[in-house]
Amino acid sequence: MSDEETKVEEQAPEATPETTEAEATPEAEAPSEETPEEVSTESSHTTKLVDFNELKPGQTIRLHERIKDVSPKGEERERIQIFEGIILTMGGSGMSRTITLRKVSKGFGVEKIYPINSPVVAKIELVKSAKVRRANLSYLKNPKRRFKRKLKETLTALGSQSRKTKKK
Repeated sequence: MSDEETKVEEQAPEATPETTEAEATPEAEAPSEETPEEVSTESSHTTKLVDFNELKPGQTIRLHERIKDVSPKGEERERIQIFEGIILTMGGSGMSRTITLRKVSKGFGVEKIYPINSPVVAKIELVKSAKVRRANLSYLKNPKRRFKRKLKETLTALGSQSRKTKKK
C-alpha cells in the first residue's frame, strides 16, 4: 500500500453502533414506493393505482404528470398536473411503450401521447374500465354520437354488474 492510501484509511471515521442505529431509523420511516392499491380521493368513490402492465385500450385513467415551471426570477419549481382521459391506443413495446390518451376539454378533443416509463409520469390511477373489442379506438374521434353511445352503454353495463356483486 502506498502512504496516501493509508492516510485516507486513517482519516475515515469508523462506524459506531450509534451511527448505524441513527442511519437505520430514517430508512425505516421513509415511505416505500407506491404499489397498486386502493386509494381514496376527495370524491366518494375509490380509484386504483395501476401497474403499467395492466393498462388496456378502453380504460379511463387519471395520469399524474410532473411539470417543471421556471419563475421569472429563474427559480425552478415542480408541480403535478392531472390529465384524465380514455386510452385510445398503446404503442411500442418494452421500455419504449407509449399510451395515447384522449379527453374533450371545453368542446375540443385533446390527445396526448405519453411514454409509460418516462420520469414525467408520476402515477396512473384507474378510474373506470370498458370492455372493447379493438386495440385501436380511433373511432371515438368520430363526431358521430352512435359510437360513443355504444361505449357508454358498455360502461354503464359494466358499472351495474360491479354494483350487483358489491351488494351480495
